[in-house]
Amino acid sequence: MFQVQTAGTRTGTSSPDTTTSEAGLGSTPPMPDFDKQSYWHQRFESETAFEWLIPSSTFMPLLEAFLNKLPGSDARILHLGFGTSDLQVQLRTRGFVNITNVDYEPLAIERGRHLEMTAFGDVTMQYITADATNLASVPEISSQKYHLVVDKSTADAISCAGDDAVLAMAQGIHRSLADDGVWISVSYSAFRYDSPQLPFDVEVIARIPTAKARATDPDIYHYCYLLRPKPKV
Repeated sequence: MFQVQTAGTRTGTSSPDTTTSEAGLGSTPPMPDFDKQSYWHQRFESETAFEWLIPSSTFMPLLEAFLNKLPGSDARILHLGFGTSDLQVQLRTRGFVNITNVDYEPLAIERGRHLEMTAFGDVTMQYITADATNLASVPEISSQKYHLVVDKSTADAISCAGDDAVLAMAQGIHRSLADDGVWISVSYSAFRYDSPQLPFDVEVIARIPTAKARATDPDIYHYCYLLRPKPKV
């Protein structure tokens, strides 16, 4: 495991459990319904670009060793909960041509297509509106086996619906992975994948420190997980 050095403020890199309150006032706003499609629809009506937890430019170096092991530029990559991130653009820029981007909210599909068109002048990636906790119901996904699955705080958002929802997501990914495939996930939680029911062997491959407003603030980290599938039963 290694630690990523970061600098600057947290602008645009919030986590789904992040809430703010005025110092000393003691009240905390209620947590948004991150697991509800209605929340994302309302959000994406005005939001055109946002990176959860870490920017894609920080995530890509963490992925590099695994991208280098993929069978080629046509390796199948599944990007879950892409929202208004530009990670898929970075992956295509890296040379990969078989990328499937999945999001719960149709507006994200529009944003993703527009972003790709702006970056490359065409749209070649696949965009699917789907629930990441029910991947088996999506023929375009269930008929494929992916060499790499990535998510950046998607499991965090899904965790707002409870541990069973995260397990359902994990089981769907497990069924969707090729025999040598892996899932790489960034989370704000040091305990996101602690369930003994999880069909994966789990390793933290990086801790990413969050920026501090003051030097005396406690150290807070985001975690990059490598999840290797346990043998399919």
